[in-house]
Amino acid sequence: AAMYPNIILTNRLQPPSIVTNEVCTACDFNLPGKTCLRKLDWVWRGVTFMAKKSDYYHLKKQIESEFVDAGANIQSSKSFLDLPKVEQQSRLKERLKKYSQKAYRRVLDKPITEVREAGICMRENPFYVDTVRSFRDRRYEYKTLNKVWKGKLSEAKASGNSIKIQEAQDMVVVYDSLQLAHKCILNSFYGYVMRKGARWYSMEMAGVVTYTGAKIIQNARLLIERIGKPLELDTDGIWCVLPGSFPENFTFKTIDMKKLTISYPCVMLNVDVAKNNTNDQYQTLVDPIRKTYKSHSECSIEFEVDGPYKAMIIPASKEEGILIKKRYAVFNHDGTLAELKGFEIKRRGELKLIKLFQAELFDKFLHGSTLEECYSAVAAVANRWLDLLDNQGKDIADSELLEYISESSTMSKSLAEYGDQKSCAVTTAKRLADFLGDTMVKDKGLRCQYIVACEPKGTPVSERAVPVAIFGTDPEIMNFYLRKWCKTSSDVGIRLIIDWSYYKQRLHSAIQKVITIPAAMQKVANPVPRVRHPDWLHKKVREKDDTFHQRKLDDMFSPANKDCVLGTKRSVTQDNVEDIEDFGKESRPSEKGPKPIARSYEVNKKQSEREQQETHDVSLQNIDKNVDYRGWLDLKKRKWKVTLETKKKRRLGDLKSSNQIDAHEIY
Repeated sequence: AAMYPNIILTNRLQPPSIVTNEVCTACDFNLPGKTCLRKLDWVWRGVTFMAKKSDYYHLKKQIESEFVDAGANIQSSKSFLDLPKVEQQSRLKERLKKYSQKAYRRVLDKPITEVREAGICMRENPFYVDTVRSFRDRRYEYKTLNKVWKGKLSEAKASGNSIKIQEAQDMVVVYDSLQLAHKCILNSFYGYVMRKGARWYSMEMAGVVTYTGAKIIQNARLLIERIGKPLELDTDGIWCVLPGSFPENFTFKTIDMKKLTISYPCVMLNVDVAKNNTNDQYQTLVDPIRKTYKSHSECSIEFEVDGPYKAMIIPASKEEGILIKKRYAVFNHDGTLAELKGFEIKRRGELKLIKLFQAELFDKFLHGSTLEECYSAVAAVANRWLDLLDNQGKDIADSELLEYISESSTMSKSLAEYGDQKSCAVTTAKRLADFLGDTMVKDKGLRCQYIVACEPKGTPVSERAVPVAIFGTDPEIMNFYLRKWCKTSSDVGIRLIIDWSYYKQRLHSAIQKVITIPAAMQKVANPVPRVRHPDWLHKKVREKDDTFHQRKLDDMFSPANKDCVLGTKRSVTQDNVEDIEDFGKESRPSEKGPKPIARSYEVNKKQSEREQQETHDVSLQNIDKNVDYRGWLDLKKRKWKVTLETKKKRRLGDLKSSNQIDAHEIY
């Protein structure tokens, strides 16, 4: 609920409150054990040019030896060093940009980030904080009145009084508009302090606000991941899916018999926020004369729960392992669209073909009772728009076709200021100047509406833009300029010059993001076979569908239990040797049948007696000499006898081997 303003209020953030050690040292309240200074982290982000330090000094030395604005009269030109410092910096920066682009194919290097610490004074005059609080409280008043009139609207609808229904509807609109207006103003208090030229400018304060908000959302995500699944992270909120069995709302009866309903997920998140973000150093001025302050804990940062909703449509990225941020469509349980963000349908100037396709598509995701039925419904929409491009719009008029495939862009500068830049808008502006005159493009704000032609072949798309205005002129003029721009002498009808492959590619891309790639990720066969999967996704689908799936080497192993490794090792005999792919896994029951029982008879009688004797000897090894001397002596005698027999056998074995060697030498 207005996260950034509440972060400002909780931590008493305002530009004059950002203090340094020098300011604190000179303060009257700088005493041992002070609690009026609160330390908060923020992230500093710096952007550097690709050029190195040596390149900078080389360019600086080069530009310092040049003259500026040298015309016919050389005496009127100025040396670079005679220019004002601001202009020197501007020209040097522009030279550095061009050099970086030419030498390194890129102007800017990767940003550098560094976590820094800012000190916030808790006793600064709170004029900024008080202003934010007054706007926030007034917005809460309007939100409360909005809820009251919504209740009256429900009562009026139940009674059927049309006058009261109209009055309640009007008041709901009024208070909703007022609270939205105050919300916009509230959010501007954060953006104001980071705008250069602001009277109260503080990049440290803006950094503290954004970093604190980011940590709140990250902690909320960690908590949600333990319960459900986060779907989308916004700047000040989180979209998530919770299990159906998870508690949602609890209703309490108070002493005066009023009901109090709370949202359990909301309370759960707010407890986590209060635990990590409560300001125990918040101080309020009590006595202005004696300068005494009262400390208390403050935390007005709270989550609000919206929903639950029926469905949330999130597109996929065409690249592997990349997520598309801030682009989703949310539907209520009654099928109405609750929120739409980031899609082409909300952008001005986008290809109308894509906008109409998305407008017709989203509510079709609510159809069907299974995934297959849902994707079948949305595939029908995609196939209809693909048919329009495949038959080159033969069933619609030329004007309607131009409306579908045209794009528009508004130029923020005049055409001359763009210089050698290449884009569809610049090409369109130049061609508008060809048949309408240069006066049309001398000012900024020109709206360029264009289509993409297929001629001249082999040229970039930016050089094949044709202004839509040419199709509204006389046929002779239209044919002349179309042949000139397309560099062709053949027929230049609308359907003949349109680059149909370009528009198919644009539509295929939109279908992949919303339909085919999400379907493949949900193990649904491609609902639009005319749109092929990207190569990386096609490989994944083929591996999943392969009946003779080859196992990977890392799938054959699993981490062993530490207690099992450090504990008593299991004796490995010939009968229980495991295969290498079973290493580290839990012992499985043997697939072989029960082992046969083997019995020893007369042939092995002596061997079995010796084994029994050895087992008996092992059990007697712990005989104490002082307690049972005779038993200990018998045990030693048997050991001595076994030792003598072993030595005798070893000597006989050595003798046989030496005889074999001698015989070999004699032979």
